[in-house]
Amino acid sequence: MFVFCFAAMTDWLDGWLARRMGQTTDFGKFMDALSDKIFTLGLFVSLLTLLELNWALFPVLLILAREFLVTGLRLAAAAKGVVLAAERAGKIKTVLQLFCLALFLTDQALLHDWPLLFPHIDVSFLTEWLEWGAGVALVAATVLTVISGMIYMSRHGDLFFGENN
Repeated sequence: MFVFCFAAMTDWLDGWLARRMGQTTDFGKFMDALSDKIFTLGLFVSLLTLLELNWALFPVLLILAREFLVTGLRLAAAAKGVVLAAERAGKIKTVLQLFCLALFLTDQALLHDWPLLFPHIDVSFLTEWLEWGAGVALVAATVLTVISGMIYMSRHGDLFFGENN
């Protein structure tokens, strides 16, 4: 959980500092988006596997599909000398995905680590709410992920599917 929070905060801080100091670059925009995808997708796939969340397979596959599609679009744009920065909907989508992952990770920390530290304090009621909240957040993140992908494709799809490709 600590590593997750540290990675999320340093990612945010890096972007904030780059914008504030006027140090944004095309390479940085591309790599920031790519590192966000690797981080979130790696966690989603890991949680899906480790927690045996069979019900979450379809939402995670939709998220994977959108991320690969947008990354492909960005690569096609880069081949044409065009850099596609993150859209607002995509940034909100990333925050919602990270929130969802934080709920899943907190739930697992309470289920597995809490009893070792505080064996006499029952937090099962909290883990039930966290599981429910994480599920709702995953559905919301999936919907926003699909919508943001559709927005991205409607604005930039011609770079990928244009006549000259």
